[in-house]
Amino acid sequence: MSSLEEATLASRLSAVQSQIDTAAVSAGRQPTDITLIVVTKFHPAQLVRDLSQLGVRDVGENKHQEAAEKFAECSDIAVNWHFIGQLQSNKAAAVRRYAHAIHSVDRTSLIDALERAGASADNPERLDCFLQVNLTDDPGRGGVAWDEIDVTAQRLAGAATLRMAGVMAVAPLDMEPAQAFERVWQASQLVKSIDPAAVGISAGMSHDFREAIAAGATHLRIGTHITGKRAIPG
Repeated sequence: MSSLEEATLASRLSAVQSQIDTAAVSAGRQPTDITLIVVTKFHPAQLVRDLSQLGVRDVGENKHQEAAEKFAECSDIAVNWHFIGQLQSNKAAAVRRYAHAIHSVDRTSLIDALERAGASADNPERLDCFLQVNLTDDPGRGGVAWDEIDVTAQRLAGAATLRMAGVMAVAPLDMEPAQAFERVWQASQLVKSIDPAAVGISAGMSHDFREAIAAGATHLRIGTHITGKRAIPG
């Protein structure tokens, strides 16, 4: 990365962090209570290195193959890898090998697959898992249906090698962000009634993170506002 490109990346990161801090203070919260996850999908592994040099400690990926390749290239740097995309059960064991957290746990079969993968590992660390909630009535969208949150959360809370970190959701484009994140907060209350330690709320992206912070988000998933435009995969 050239010095100009590095300066641009640094300035974008600084600007977003400043906006996060301002939004947190406006909501009566501490900025240090909010984790910024920089989404690096479709960008080369070098960007992860550049971000690490700028102090970023959490990056997000949503495709297993791409994430695994970047992890292998960046295994010598101290970053936490968050898997934020839809995850097939047959990829659960592979993703467990590098992910520090999975934000898209949305069915009991995936919980069981992740649990089996952890049970078969030597001295496995408990893996942080966010229960993804579907905020709409469309079953085609990712996430647990509202009436299945309880049973799915119970299964996740009972998994020996997993830790229920909280809830995750993506605000639908046709729903006001404040309304969407109010639903996320309600889902969080349901989950915390099952596991009081599951206080995380993974919500908010480049276009709506301010509203997410106001609604209690603890983890933000921000990409292009920091990384710039992504290359078109092909």
